Amino acid sequence: MKTLAVIPARLGASRLPRKPLRLLAGLPLVIRVWQRVQAVGLAERCVIATDSDEVVEAARRYAANVVLTSPDHPSGTDRIAEVAARREFRDFDAILNVQGDEPFVPASALRGAVHHVTSGTFPLGTAAARASEEVLVEPNVVKVVAADDGRAMYFSRAAIPFLRDAAEAHLRSARVWQHIGVYAYARDALAKWVSLPPHPLEQIERLEQLRPLAAGLAMGVALIDEPARIGVDTADDLERANAHWTEYEERS
Repeated sequence: MKTLAVIPARLGASRLPRKPLRLLAGLPLVIRVWQRVQAVGLAERCVIATDSDEVVEAARRYAANVVLTSPDHPSGTDRIAEVAARREFRDFDAILNVQGDEPFVPASALRGAVHHVTSGTFPLGTAAARASEEVLVEPNVVKVVAADDGRAMYFSRAAIPFLRDAAEAHLRSARVWQHIGVYAYARDALAKWVSLPPHPLEQIERLEQLRPLAAGLAMGVALIDEPARIGVDTADDLERANAHWTEYEERS
């Protein structure tokens, strides 16, 4: 199966305006993400999908593949679906969604998510990292519970699994998983996802991935032992990411 990686990028983020063009170690953030995906070597093609002429110009300046999409998409998933449906990309069987604010995304998370789809195990794939119990009280950290076969059971901003009895704390400590925002889709599953109306669970939690789960689409979760990396949602996150860059390059 051929894999297409798509990085959705829009300038309208509320918490960090013009986020894709903010600089990380001297280059636009979206370019750093594109470089990361290219370096992993998982996809036959990697493109940036944007509704901004400025992002297109920046991508071309650094020789990154870029597609200008409709400005009317309600989500990055819809933007990716537009790209996947284009004639030049119709021969790709698996589509990988890498968030444009994840320059340090673990390679194992990308490979694991895609493997769920390319192996035929699940029509959708994502990833999660083992985490400490401290994240359970953080609503900005999305948690996931998976079944024994790797299928996602539920995603939540709340503490899951919930500890009813302190005597069972040892059971929960090994089951705290922080969701990593990468997704892989079989082509038909992506088309199905974006055809579905928003689900009440999705609207309650503000988590789009609950939409396909509620509709019965199976999503495999690749569980990785390395920690989740620094994402960039705010100006403080960007400052931390820049401080982390030298150490990251040395490890890479």
